[in-house]
Amino acid sequence: MFQTNNIYITSDLKMSDIIFNNPYLLHLAEHFGMNVPVKDKSVKKLCEENDLNPELFLTFANLYNGVKYTPKDPLTHHDILNIIKYLKNNHKFYTDEIYPNILRTIHQMAEINDHKEMALVPRFFLDYFNEVAEHLEYENKVVHPYVLELYEQRINPTSTRKPQIYSAKEYQEHHSDIEDKLNDLKNLLIKYLPYKDDQILRRKLILKLFDLENDLNIHSQIEELILIPLVSEMESQLNKSK
Repeated sequence: MFQTNNIYITSDLKMSDIIFNNPYLLHLAEHFGMNVPVKDKSVKKLCEENDLNPELFLTFANLYNGVKYTPKDPLTHHDILNIIKYLKNNHKFYTDEIYPNILRTIHQMAEINDHKEMALVPRFFLDYFNEVAEHLEYENKVVHPYVLELYEQRINPTSTRKPQIYSAKEYQEHHSDIEDKLNDLKNLLIKYLPYKDDQILRRKLILKLFDLENDLNIHSQIEELILIPLVSEMESQLNKSK
């Protein structure tokens, strides 16, 4: 993971400056539909151009920087669509880019390192990522549709659409630390797998695994600290209106 200066991001800062400080914010901007070049525009200006609450972007961006940010104005159901947009794009990023990229590096390493322990590397990673994929699929097919139906009812109380029988509590109970299983694989690569002319590929693989772990940790924080409380609030408001 790129070492940032852990700066506290505010809306008046230039988007280019915060990306120079932490290039991983390119992922965040892209998941929200923002593209480079960003010229000399401020965070606030780019958020306005992309119909995005600057406080929502700042909350996410500061998580990427390892800094806790309290929005000046509390996030509300009005932010739900952009939160789901971010999460869906982040899911696609994992399955379409990160997963194939890591697997390709593992296969390249296996061509060089023929020690029997090398067979454990793809096995550990596939076991791990199958669990990740199951988690993402659950969110795509169960959680996100439920949240969007709640949102529809929140903005349109006369809607005849009813949310499926589900709740934020169930979502929270289902939410697990899917990055935990990475430890076995990292330990294998760093401590135990015999070396055989694979240092460059091994280093690349280890760094990619740490990047994935960090991104998944941010993903989980967004769901637990931001999405789940907003869903609970919408449920409470809708129950009061019945």
